[in-house]
Amino acid sequence: MNFYIIIPAHNEEASIRLTLDSLINQTLLPKSVVVVNDNSTDKTQDIVEAIAEKHTWISLVNSKSSNQHLPGSKIINAFYKGFETLDDDYDVICKFDADLIFPTNYLEQLTLHFKNNEKLGMVSGFCYIEKNNEWVLENLTNKDHIRGALKAYRKDCFKQIGKLKLSMGWDTVDELLAQFYGWTIFTDETLKVKHLKPTGISYNKASKYLQGEAMYKMRYGFIITFISALKLAYKKKSFGLFKDYLAGYFKAKKEKLDYLVSEKEGAFIRGLRWKVIMNKLKNKHL
Repeated sequence: MNFYIIIPAHNEEASIRLTLDSLINQTLLPKSVVVVNDNSTDKTQDIVEAIAEKHTWISLVNSKSSNQHLPGSKIINAFYKGFETLDDDYDVICKFDADLIFPTNYLEQLTLHFKNNEKLGMVSGFCYIEKNNEWVLENLTNKDHIRGALKAYRKDCFKQIGKLKLSMGWDTVDELLAQFYGWTIFTDETLKVKHLKPTGISYNKASKYLQGEAMYKMRYGFIITFISALKLAYKKKSFGLFKDYLAGYFKAKKEKLDYLVSEKEGAFIRGLRWKVIMNKLKNKHL
């Protein structure tokens, strides 16, 4: 299978070489890797250029944007800068972060999963972070959720869901829409990916409101937003985040922001969310 990989990178001089080395050492090489140097002020560009000289399937795109860290739109804008440089000759399109170290069999294993299930739309391994000199699971979300750091989409699925949304919540709505269109999602626990910078480490207060805004734009409704916000805040051990998420939701509702999904897709998403919530409650009582 032909893998096209796009890596948005902003000031990643400490990790981008490690990420690219782990892709260079894959048992199944990608057909193309595009690093989008998004307004970096460090040596990210120099490092990628030096590596690209030795590997023709690695390329660099320089992009100018703001220095403000806004999860969602900034990252996906950079993704599309790289996507625009690629042709349509791919089977799988990936959006990877610039601070990951992949096991050598990562792409080969993804290929096996895709080939064994023609309705598999998305697949990934798991992110691990270093704590006390040990690599432990970065357990921010459910194990059936593919983290935004390491997305891999079958081409037909990627196109059917409308590609990636320019919004916070893009890495949740993509899975929900994939299921709406009949695709399955799989996470492989045997594929342990080292995540060098824990998720959310550079988020600022302003960006925290975007999480609640995304819940509104995905048509969660208030009750599911309340439950989701409470769960996320609990996992991150911050009640302040819970208030930020809800404030973002009500701000978006007041401003009547555009939704990311249609009414029909929204109804499906709410049903899916309620199913997950009820299953968890049921399992706790067993």
